[in-house]
Amino acid sequence: MSIEVRPATSFQDLATILGPKNPGSSVCWCLSHRVDARTNRSLVGPQRGEYVKKLTERDVAPGVLAYDGDEVVGWAAVAPRAELPFARSRKIPHVDDLPVWSVWCFRVRPGHRGRGISRTLLDGAVDFARGHGAPAVEGYPVDNEGTRVDVVMAYVGTRGLFEAAGFTLASATSAVSGGFPRVVMRREL
Repeated sequence: MSIEVRPATSFQDLATILGPKNPGSSVCWCLSHRVDARTNRSLVGPQRGEYVKKLTERDVAPGVLAYDGDEVVGWAAVAPRAELPFARSRKIPHVDDLPVWSVWCFRVRPGHRGRGISRTLLDGAVDFARGHGAPAVEGYPVDNEGTRVDVVMAYVGTRGLFEAAGFTLASATSAVSGGFPRVVMRREL
């Protein structure tokens, strides 16, 4: 497999992964954990895509994209935790005061799943965060204990995915996704 991971600076490629088939739809666009609840509710239809387009134009991309040749096949959201609602979460605790980066959303296009692209994306997200001075990276995956997770609910990743990438359990949480408890996984850089 020759998957390359690059910063998500192409809005068109990001829209291929996250955007709706119907431009007027109010799909997530990976904003539900990036912006506060009020902002998330206020962005409807095309406004969501416009918000994400602005994120791709910032100095620091909103995440990373995976490519198989020229074809975009996956996405991982990664940013400083301090910029995200996770900074104020009552369900996902802070382990300490380290200014960690968070990786919280994975998306692999149908037809490309089951090839290890999520792991490649996680490695790329870690490299991206490291390149921007992150002292550590955290994820908040489900602890599914090997049980199959519905692909829609697997967007947060699994504990096994993070462990395979060198992350260790840092804390339990009171958060749940898809019926599974979520944990804080951390990798020091």
